[in-house]
Amino acid sequence: MTRGKPLTGQRTTRQRAAIADLLTRSDEFLSAQQLHDLLVERGDSIGLTTVYRNLQALVDAGQVDAIWDGSGETRYRHCSDGHHHHLVCRKCGSTVEIQAETVDTWAATVAETHGFQDIAHTVEIFGLCPACAA
Repeated sequence: MTRGKPLTGQRTTRQRAAIADLLTRSDEFLSAQQLHDLLVERGDSIGLTTVYRNLQALVDAGQVDAIWDGSGETRYRHCSDGHHHHLVCRKCGSTVEIQAETVDTWAATVAETHGFQDIAHTVEIFGLCPACAA
């Protein structure tokens, strides 16, 4: 499933293209280690450091979302264009993109009240999806 703009970087390398391919095919947030394992399983020759470096470049370019999952790990996912938030299942990792205008309005109001400008925020809500809760 392809969401948002295609994943490309300033310099598209074989490794970056392989990482982008996996991210565009996944509906879940994946860790760098999971991505590395999947790449190695399918026969790609790539080091874990290279995976981290390319993920950071994709995040910096705004082509990949990164979330900290509370376990100490950052997870990555190719997401749709535009500002959005996520519902993430703690058990299976399935993710739903959501709009939250109330949160966006609140963040802007709080920032303005305290004189902050050029603000950004992220909201991830963790819980159990319907399948895992059953």
